[in-house]
Amino acid sequence: MAGPAFLLLFTVLILSSIRCANIQQPTGGPRDSIAPILLNEEPKNLSTNFMERQITLSYDEFIRLNNPLREISISPEMESMPEFKVRRRDLEILLPDSLAENTTYVINFGKAIADNNEGNPVLDYSYVFSTGDRIDSLSITGRVINAETNEPEMDVSVLLIPVSQDSIFGKRKANVFARTDSSGNFRLNYLRENEYRIYALKELNNDRIYNSADESIGFIKDSINLRGDTTGTHLWISREVPKEFKVLDRKIDRDSRISMIFNQPLEDGHVRITYPDSLDINKLLYFNPQGDSAFLWVSDLTFDSIKFQVLKDDKVLDSILIRRPAADRYTRNLIITNNLNRNMVNQIKQLRLFATAPIRTIDRNKIVLKEDSLAITNYQITKDSSDERKISIRYNWKPQKDYELTLENEAFTGYFSEINEKTVTTFTLDESARYGHLSFQIQIPDSINQYIVELIDEENKEAFKKDIIQTDTNLVYRNFLEGKYRLKITYDTNSNGRWDPGNLDLKIQPERVWYYDKIFNIRANWEQEERVIIPPLSSPRQILPPRNNRSQAR
Repeated sequence: MAGPAFLLLFTVLILSSIRCANIQQPTGGPRDSIAPILLNEEPKNLSTNFMERQITLSYDEFIRLNNPLREISISPEMESMPEFKVRRRDLEILLPDSLAENTTYVINFGKAIADNNEGNPVLDYSYVFSTGDRIDSLSITGRVINAETNEPEMDVSVLLIPVSQDSIFGKRKANVFARTDSSGNFRLNYLRENEYRIYALKELNNDRIYNSADESIGFIKDSINLRGDTTGTHLWISREVPKEFKVLDRKIDRDSRISMIFNQPLEDGHVRITYPDSLDINKLLYFNPQGDSAFLWVSDLTFDSIKFQVLKDDKVLDSILIRRPAADRYTRNLIITNNLNRNMVNQIKQLRLFATAPIRTIDRNKIVLKEDSLAITNYQITKDSSDERKISIRYNWKPQKDYELTLENEAFTGYFSEINEKTVTTFTLDESARYGHLSFQIQIPDSINQYIVELIDEENKEAFKKDIIQTDTNLVYRNFLEGKYRLKITYDTNSNGRWDPGNLDLKIQPERVWYYDKIFNIRANWEQEERVIIPPLSSPRQILPPRNNRSQAR
């Protein structure tokens, strides 16, 4: 048995451990993501014959106001802005004395009201009252859609402006507005009979003012004569082409290439070197496929500065100066890359090489292609006729063979003595690649418009092929990798071969896009045929372009 001394020691240890185990408040835990809950409105929301000078909104937790001048809007405008005061859980609104008679006022708080700790906002709460004996109750509902992707756009501001005040658009924030939900839907409530214009604005700074072409804008060409509830008002938003052409960036790359980035595509444009003007004669000029970038190579790099003009139809759009720091050094190297995926080539895409400058000559004696260590010569090597920076190497690649491509020094030479350094690339044939075929019978709704047909990879949204048609056409896509694909149709109403955004000043809607409502599963050695009927161009007030239900798969 334990003696008295042992029992005493045991008791002391227990008491010490209890004193050391201090009980503390738990830390961490899930973040509060719930917005404040409104408990009481005084006077009640939707009150008529309103004569009060103070409104009190009471919430279940401490609140704060975020950006009240930006978020809170009042329709119609009051002669002076109400005063907003936060008192712990209450928001007090002190109204001016000069409210108009027989008028419905809507105070929309946007995202201004939030809880004090985490900032969770109360979304688009409105307090409505009338100084007359009735509340204006008309509404407009609809949807906002991205014109280029045909997908709904969330958190876009939909602005409603009386025609009599339409001159404020782009200058002052609109008083009547709503935001779209995750499905792109919006609802404007408590409206009076009037003639309105409606806009959708995807903003950069949430001020409900159309500031620049960096913001996406949608509109309906005609005004809305509101006499009853209006539904199905749909707006397609797009980023307009900037009104003025500008060169956003320019630089001289280390490999001696001069790069320029534009704020918009430049169709049939040109670049002229004005200083040193002797460099303009032999320069090489390339534009990227989108037309919003240009690349220059010049014969001499000893200049201290270089000046350009960007022109279209002999009209100067912008002038550029690049100063060259004295310490800068540039190379004339040709860097060669390729399209190999995981060091594997496939029979369809073949092997493609890409150079950092246009290639003038190819020395085949300095290109060695080996198959299982044995040199082969029956391959084809060609330069792209439209872009001399691209080289194709074609060969009947075989399974279970090891390939080695050696590019010796000076295998490629550029126009200004650029040369490549020696590289060795090893690769094999991708035997896992499987290919199938698609065939489409395309029926167009009219012969007036032009249509752009693109086959889109459903996974990465890449367009693999682009065809422009003006009549009923059979399109055949052969040897496409296994995968899921969709057909995208652009209504090319101006026949320039590309999708174009809208223009608010000219009241031109963005060109419409329609996706065929079927995903095609390409399988190895399978051939599918499909009849596609392109629907007529629908009205801007309709929801989405009608879906095609007359497909046939064979």
